[in-house]
Amino acid sequence: MIDKAEKIDGFDLKILTLLQSDAHLSQRELAEKVGLSQNACWRRLQRLTAIGMIRGAHSNIDLSALGFDLTVFVMIRTRHHSKQWIDDFRAHVERLPEVIDFYRIGGDWDYLIKVVTRGMAGYDAFYQKLVTDFDLATVTGFFSMEAIIDNRAVDLGRLK
Repeated sequence: MIDKAEKIDGFDLKILTLLQSDAHLSQRELAEKVGLSQNACWRRLQRLTAIGMIRGAHSNIDLSALGFDLTVFVMIRTRHHSKQWIDDFRAHVERLPEVIDFYRIGGDWDYLIKVVTRGMAGYDAFYQKLVTDFDLATVTGFFSMEAIIDNRAVDLGRLK
């Protein structure tokens, strides 16, 4: 995480904004768009990575084209809140390959899991693995019919 002493300036924000939209920009393209030399841009990339501001580069793949045509938001309520139970449940969910996002949340529910799978049979298989060996009070799935906004870049201009 960023140290409070670390300063993120306008060049850093431009770099981060551009990388959110296209992580495949070459170093030269990125430097040109930001208005820095390649060396200065490279040093900033290294620093942003070292302080944990950049955590890798990813491609946005059309999963439905690969047959992963069902997205389910799974809401979970549990009666257990001990550190050991939470650690065990976290490790269990992390091993499930259908899970692409996993959050511990506040409010009426305890956890939110985003699952991508191949159809209802794939979701049912995931569900059976999820509930095996865990006493979950309530598990409900909300099935996505359409992704209206998906992986939107964060407007870093709000930080100024």
